[in-house]
Amino acid sequence: MDNKDECCSTHLIDGDGMFNVAGVENFMKEVKLAECGLSYAVVSIMGPQSSGKSTLLNHLFHTNFREMDAYKGRSQTTKGIWMARCAGIEPCTLVMDLEGTDGRERGEDDTAFEKQSALFALAVSDIVLINMWCHDIGREQAANKPLLKTVFQVMMRLFSPRKTTLMFVIRDKTRTPLENLEPVLREDIQKIWDSVPKPQAHKDTPLSEFFNVEVVALSSFEEKEEQFKEQVASLRQRFFHSIAPGGLAGDRRAVVPASGFSFSSQQIWKVIKENKDLDLPAHKVMVATVRCEEIANEKYVSFTENEEWSQLEEAVNSHSVRGFGRKVSSILDACLSEYDTEATFFDEGVRSSKRKHLEEKLLQLVQPAYQSMLGHIRSDAFERFKDAFEKALKGGKGFALAARECAEIFMSHFDEECTDAIIDQAKWDSSRVKDKLRRDVDAHIAEVRSAKLTEVTTLYETKLNEALAGPVEALLDGAGDDTWPAIRKLLQRETDTAVSGFAAALSGFEMDEESRDNMVLRLKDYARGVVEAKAKEEAGRVLSRMKDRFSTLFSHDQDSMPRIWTGKEDIRAITKTARSASLKLLSVMAAVRLEDEGDSIDKILIVALVDGKPGASSSKSIISVDPLASSTWDEVPPSKTLITPVQCKSLWRQFKTETEYVVSQAIAAQEASKRNNNWLPPPWAIVAMVVLGFNEFMTLLRNPLYLGFIFVAYLLFKALWVQMDISGEFRNGVLPGLLSLSTKFLPTVMNLLKRLAEEGQGMANGQPQGNPALSSKSFRGSTNDHGDVSTSGTSEVTSENGTEYSSSSLHDKAQ
Repeated sequence: MDNKDECCSTHLIDGDGMFNVAGVENFMKEVKLAECGLSYAVVSIMGPQSSGKSTLLNHLFHTNFREMDAYKGRSQTTKGIWMARCAGIEPCTLVMDLEGTDGRERGEDDTAFEKQSALFALAVSDIVLINMWCHDIGREQAANKPLLKTVFQVMMRLFSPRKTTLMFVIRDKTRTPLENLEPVLREDIQKIWDSVPKPQAHKDTPLSEFFNVEVVALSSFEEKEEQFKEQVASLRQRFFHSIAPGGLAGDRRAVVPASGFSFSSQQIWKVIKENKDLDLPAHKVMVATVRCEEIANEKYVSFTENEEWSQLEEAVNSHSVRGFGRKVSSILDACLSEYDTEATFFDEGVRSSKRKHLEEKLLQLVQPAYQSMLGHIRSDAFERFKDAFEKALKGGKGFALAARECAEIFMSHFDEECTDAIIDQAKWDSSRVKDKLRRDVDAHIAEVRSAKLTEVTTLYETKLNEALAGPVEALLDGAGDDTWPAIRKLLQRETDTAVSGFAAALSGFEMDEESRDNMVLRLKDYARGVVEAKAKEEAGRVLSRMKDRFSTLFSHDQDSMPRIWTGKEDIRAITKTARSASLKLLSVMAAVRLEDEGDSIDKILIVALVDGKPGASSSKSIISVDPLASSTWDEVPPSKTLITPVQCKSLWRQFKTETEYVVSQAIAAQEASKRNNNWLPPPWAIVAMVVLGFNEFMTLLRNPLYLGFIFVAYLLFKALWVQMDISGEFRNGVLPGLLSLSTKFLPTVMNLLKRLAEEGQGMANGQPQGNPALSSKSFRGSTNDHGDVSTSGTSEVTSENGTEYSSSSLHDKAQ
C-alpha cells in the first residue's frame, strides 16, 4: 500500500467555524484512534497565507492536503482547519493544517479567526510548526511578528497551558548559515514574549516554561526542489517516536486519551467560539468525566447483554447454580478490566470515581440474583436438614443429639455453599440469610420436639388409660372394704411402670431437670385423673349398681343359684344383708380415696340409713342431728367428693322404694307356699271326724264295693287336680282361682273322658291299660282342645303335695 492510500483526512472546522462532529467521529473510526490510548501525537502548522504550509505537510507527513496552484496566482487554499493522519509514522500522528493568516479573503474577520484557530492549535497540539520566510528574520515589520504575538497572547488565556514544542520552519533559506539565523530568531522571539502582557501569576515566567523552541531551515521548494525534499526527509525522521523521552514532544503534559480526542476538541472549540478563557485542567477533567461515563455505560450495557450472565440470571431464578460466585466474579472482572483498559489514560480521579460507580451499578444489577442464590442455598439446606433429621430419628438416635448433629452439619454446608456463591467484587454479608436458616432450623426442631413429646406423652397416657380404666371399673363394681386400697396399689404399680418408660423416652431429649419433672408430674396427674374420671363415671351409675347388687344377693343363694321361697328363708335377714352390701357400694362410691387417709363415710351411712337413727344420747337435753343433712363430708375435701351426704340419702330412699316391691313379692310368695303346703285340718277337727264318722267307716269296711268306688273317685279327683293345677290357680287368691277353674273344669273333664275312652278302646284291641292318674300327668303343660294351657313357672317344682314358688319368677314380676 502506498503512502497516499494510508493517509486519511477530514475537514475538522469549516471556514464558518462549524465543528464537523460526524466527520471527526468517522475519521477516528477509520484510523482506529481510540485504540491508541495516550500513544499518539498531534502536529499543527500555522503561518501566513500562501507560505507553502500544505506543501510542507504533504512532503513531510505524506498527507494529501490541497496545495496552491502557483500558475493561478496567490489565493486562499485552506479554509478553516483540516486534519489528516500522517502516513508511515509511529506512533499515530495527526496533523492539522490551519488556515493562513493575513488573508485578504476574510478581511476584518481575519484577526478573530486567527486568534481562535491559534488558541485551538495550542490547546490540542503537541508540536506546532510555524512557517516563516527566511528574509523576515531580523525585520521589525516581518510577517511572522503578528503571528507570534497572537500565539503568545492566546497562550495567556490557558489557565494551565500544555508545554508545546514550537518548531520554527525557515523557508527559502539563503546562504546565511542556520547557526547565524537561529540566535537572531530566538532573540526576536524573546522580545515578542517579553512584550506580550501577562497575568500576575506568569509575569516572571520564562518562555521555556511554556514552549520548547526548535528552529529548522529548508531550501526553496521551487528553486531547489531536490535539496528541499532531502531536508524534509531528514526532518521527517525527527517525528518518529516524537512522544518518547527526548523526542520533540517528550515532555508534553495533560494529554487527552485518544478515545476522548473528538469530544475534547469539540468542547475546546466551543469554549473558544464563546470567547471564554480556556481552563485546560478543568477541560481535561470534563473530558475524562464524559468519556469515562460513556465507557462505563457501554460496559454496563455489554454486561447486561452478556449471554453467560443472562443464562446465569435465568438459571438462578429457579435453582441454585454451582460455581455461581466464581462465574459472576469472572464476568464482572472482565467487564471492569475492559473499562480499565479503555479509560486508563483519563484523569485518575475521574476514572476511579466512574469505575466505582460502574462497579456499584453492576453489583446492584447482580445482587437480586445473588440473593436468589442465597435463598436457594438456604431452602435446599433446610430441606436436606429436615430429611436427615427425620432419618436420624427413625434410626433410633436421641432427639437432642440428632437435632444438634444435623443442625451443625447443614449449617456448615450452608457456609460452604455461601462461600462458593461469594462475588469477589462485593463485600456482601450472608449472615442475615444464615440467621434466617438458623431460625428455621430451630423452629423446625421445636415443632418436631413438641410433636414427639406429645406423641410420647399420648402413648403413655393411652397405656395408663388401658391399664387403669378396666381394672378400676371392675374393682368399683365389686366394692368392698379393700376396694380403694386395691385401686391405690393398682395406680401406684401402673404409674411407676409408665413413669419408668416415660422417663427413659424423655432422656433422649436432654431436657432440664425441672421440665422433665413437670412432665412426669403431669403424667402422674393424668393417671390419677383416669381413676377419678372412672370413679365419677361409676358414681353416676351407683343407683343401678346398687339395685343390681341387691337383686343378686336377694334372689340368689350362696351358691349363686336362684333362691326358692319355700317358707323356711329369713327374708328380713336376707334383705338386710343385701341392703348392707348395696350400702357398702354407696359408701365406696361416695368419695375418691387415692390417699391412704381414713374416713367415717361408711359408719355414717350405716348409722343414718340402716340403724335408722344415730346412737341415743345419754342426755335428753341433746337433740339428735341428721349426719346426712350436709353437702360435704367432714373428712373429705369437696374436690374428692363424688356423692354428697344429701345425695346419698336421696339415692338410698329411691333405692329402698325400687326394691321394696321385690321384697313384698318374696314375702307373698313365701306365704302362698306355706298355705299350699298346709292341707290337714286342725287336730280337733280330725278327732271330731273320727268320732262322728265311725259308723260310716264301719259301713265301708263291711261293704268293700264302697271302697272300690271311693278309690276310683279319688283317682278321678287326683287326675282333675293335677290336670287343672288347682293349687297353682289359688296361688293368686280364692276368687281368681274359682273363676279360672270354672272355665277350665268342663274342657278338662271332657278331655279326661276322651282319654279314658281311648284307653278303653286300646284295651279292647289288646293294648295294656294305663293308670288314669299317671295318664293325667302326661297332659301337664299341654294344650287342651279349647286352647287352654296349664303351665308352671320356669323355676317351679310341682309335687303331689302342692306347688313351690321360685325367687326368679317373683323378681321378673317385680321388674
